[in-house]
Amino acid sequence: MADATAHNVGPIILLGPPGAGKGTQAKLIAQRYGIPQISTGDILRDNVARDTELGRKAKAMMARGELVPDDLVNQMVGERLVKKDCARGFILDGFPRTVVQAQWLDRFLAGKLFDNQRPCDPPVVVQFDVDYNILLHRLSGRRSCPTCGRIYNIHTQPTRVPDVCDVDGSKLVIRNDDRREVVEERLRAYDLQTRPLAAYYRRSGRLVHIKGDQDVEDVTHQVAKAIERLRNAPVGTQSGGA
Repeated sequence: MADATAHNVGPIILLGPPGAGKGTQAKLIAQRYGIPQISTGDILRDNVARDTELGRKAKAMMARGELVPDDLVNQMVGERLVKKDCARGFILDGFPRTVVQAQWLDRFLAGKLFDNQRPCDPPVVVQFDVDYNILLHRLSGRRSCPTCGRIYNIHTQPTRVPDVCDVDGSKLVIRNDDRREVVEERLRAYDLQTRPLAAYYRRSGRLVHIKGDQDVEDVTHQVAKAIERLRNAPVGTQSGGA
């Protein structure tokens, strides 16, 4: 792509279960197009750190063990998306998670967001499809070094000596989120939560499926092809594979 950082990319949403590679692809696509990766977790932490009104409300709720409600998250996201670095496009990481959030986002993007008073293009939504057993291997096979933080995988990136870090010789540990029973529950929860979200975007013709178990470079190339194709297509006319 000769001039990927010189044209409008618009909003990009990456969907996929834990272990599908969304985080890796978000960083690569952000670099490719020169657009920001917008994380709801980062936005929340930033508002709390800056002691904004929204941050204080969210902090109080989290201190009580409550989930931060949609309207508060939406306000934080909205404040971030009107910043100038988002004018050419952005990648949303961890948002939307529900159909209600997706509906709010569509209404928000239809408004006049930037200096030239133009609405954003509707989002291109990429769903990474990965076989369930591959996800289990990727997630439950992870091992971490408690000393240097290096991550291994007993199936795809094993250490030279089993359960011992190649760098400093520390015994590897299994994080709680990587235990098989926890992984299985996370995958079930994702499927229940995201299935209606994918259906919502499929109806608008903006959803494209990409196999996430390919080489990282191949996945990035296919995501870029999908973005270019859908940005040049009338809304509601195309969906499916890359």
